[in-house]
Amino acid sequence: MRLRVRNTGDVVDEYRFEPVGAVAPWTTVEPPTLRLYPGTTGTVELTFAPPRTPDATAGPNPYAVRITPTEHPDAVTVPEGNLTVTPFTEVRAELVPPTVKGRFRGRPRLAVDNIGNTRVTASLSGSDTGDRLSYDLQPGSVQIEPGRAVFVDTTLRPRRIIWFGSKEEQPYTLNVQRSGAVPLSVDGTFVQRGFLPRWLATALSLTVALAIAFVMIWLAYKPQVRSLASEKVAQADVNTLAPSPSATPAPPPLVPTPTAPQVPEAPVSNQAGDGGAGGGGGGGEESKKPAPPKKETAAVAVNKLAARSDGRHICYRAYVEDKGWQDPVCDGAIAGTTGKGLAIKALNIATARTGGVTGNAAHVDGGWLTGDKWSKASDGVDMYMGSSKPAVSVMEGFTIKTKEGSVCQNPHIKDRGWLGNGCTKPGDWIYGGSPMQDRLQLEAVRFTV
Repeated sequence: MRLRVRNTGDVVDEYRFEPVGAVAPWTTVEPPTLRLYPGTTGTVELTFAPPRTPDATAGPNPYAVRITPTEHPDAVTVPEGNLTVTPFTEVRAELVPPTVKGRFRGRPRLAVDNIGNTRVTASLSGSDTGDRLSYDLQPGSVQIEPGRAVFVDTTLRPRRIIWFGSKEEQPYTLNVQRSGAVPLSVDGTFVQRGFLPRWLATALSLTVALAIAFVMIWLAYKPQVRSLASEKVAQADVNTLAPSPSATPAPPPLVPTPTAPQVPEAPVSNQAGDGGAGGGGGGGEESKKPAPPKKETAAVAVNKLAARSDGRHICYRAYVEDKGWQDPVCDGAIAGTTGKGLAIKALNIATARTGGVTGNAAHVDGGWLTGDKWSKASDGVDMYMGSSKPAVSVMEGFTIKTKEGSVCQNPHIKDRGWLGNGCTKPGDWIYGGSPMQDRLQLEAVRFTV
């Protein structure tokens, strides 16, 4: 675009040209300065080079150029215009992890990134050769804003269970289908393990064969068991019945001894109050109330998840004001509340296969109460940040990092909603939450690793 400038003054003046506005980083002016005599006109050329990124929003984008005369710096002129950026679409997808293992199911996650400058709507499906797997994708369709990403939870289930034998690899494909576009395919592998390993099946077969052989031998060669007790009793009876050669007087008859009458026992009451001061019947003890079950922590949840699913995982739970600790959730699920006006006071986080997690909490009143003292925990161990004490204010944000790989966070702030997904560089930290100067309460979070 050409910009024509005329010197309407009465002195020689030099004019400086400076692009301003949102498109200024993409705008160059040649030449950047122009020297004009009174009554003369000059021309400069504006070149716009919008990048192929989500920052170049599709549609009209206003621009302006500030023209400052050297001799009269107060007489600044700012001509304006509109630059229309045409839309482009570019989608990337990745399986995390690309290979999953399991006996009855596998749970990979599909990350879909919109790196174009316009909104993308797509449906998701899965396929494989031989129709050996079934697919459950949540959600089944996605709508992604420019520069954003979504995670799709996928559950793979084999249609045939391997009861015995070695594992089998089953390749599959997840498809991201946009209207009027070629489907974007992402390949993965599901390694199906046998329900019982081969060595255990062999051992069970041998055990059953030996048991059958033992029973057959026992029935064929059953030992003859003969008891000598009956012979001894018969011999004793013969000896007792033999008459004595010398007659002996018969013993006098026995006189029965009177016995005291038996006193009937008092019945024992089965009621709790019948024990008396020290009754011997028992049954007077009060039953103790069972202790309430303990809340499951993030470490318990992440260790269970890591035991049944390979890959990196993060589990977390929130202490919500007036509600207490919630149950832990994992890998992108929502902790906290939305639309209820309840703030988070503390977070409990644990990771698997990240080398550990580190974090710190910022509060609405008081900011970073612990200063630069971060909370740390290794893999499978609980890490806490914030405080559930009534005297401590609610959280407005947090910092978090993992020792290995990156961690992503998406905070929900009062009156602002979800701020969007932000990820760290490997080993680096990231802040999530309300801008510090706004002091808005944190209401919900999502984490992924």
